[in-house]
Amino acid sequence: MGHKYQIYLLSDSTGETLDRIFLAIKSQFSNFDYEKKEFVFVRTEQQINKIVDECNKKKHVIILYTIVETKLAKYLSQTCETKKISCFGILGNLILNFSKVLNQKATHTPSAQHVLDEDYYKRIEAIQFTMSHDDGMRAEDIKSADIVLLGVSRTSKTPTSIYLANRGYKTLNIPLVENQELPNFLKEEHNKICVIGLIVEATRLSDIRTNRVETMKEINIPNYSSLEFVQKELEDSKKLFTKYKWPIIDVTRKAVEETAASVIRIFEIKKGQKK
Repeated sequence: MGHKYQIYLLSDSTGETLDRIFLAIKSQFSNFDYEKKEFVFVRTEQQINKIVDECNKKKHVIILYTIVETKLAKYLSQTCETKKISCFGILGNLILNFSKVLNQKATHTPSAQHVLDEDYYKRIEAIQFTMSHDDGMRAEDIKSADIVLLGVSRTSKTPTSIYLANRGYKTLNIPLVENQELPNFLKEEHNKICVIGLIVEATRLSDIRTNRVETMKEINIPNYSSLEFVQKELEDSKKLFTKYKWPIIDVTRKAVEETAASVIRIFEIKKGQKK
């Protein structure tokens, strides 16, 4: 039986970066038993002393940190080394290496990534656009979208759209419903905008819809979750995507992040073709 590790995540900001890095790390180990504790806005030696003292009372502790202020990061590292606590900085060497390559000194400013700059307002605008253009709403604004996602019901259109919006992409998603026409602009100018079709395995989609029907009683679509109906819907959607030469992404068992990464790659390729 392996040890149960005590994972301490220390950040001088919101901890979002560190949390994502830890998720990526732990996904690489199939037999990793742990408890996680997070500390954000750690910016003083007193805070560090309190956390390290707590760690020192436990076994199998691992500290991961993102602290950009050099002096404070060094203090944490030395304190942990004295107490023989495993401690790893995520950004230190990376910032130092970038500094050397760019031939300029880093500012070492906590929360610098959250500055209210042009990129920040671009993300806010993208989120507002995406939320107001979900599930086919205000499809007349399609020319203003960076990305348009199409797919039958329950193909991860909304969560993927929201994730893309947080990356700064104005995303409009439209559900493919039987006997419901797509906006004319989409069909007439199908090569002028980044349109992507989402599909999923029929059996998987049927199961998802069955669970949804059980929890959301208001759904009143005949055969909504039947396998035959789902298979026909998916086949029709594939024919539509093929007709207009829209790229297709199979989201079966894909995390939203993976789907979004594929979407962004397609978007960048299409953008490059326009130049």
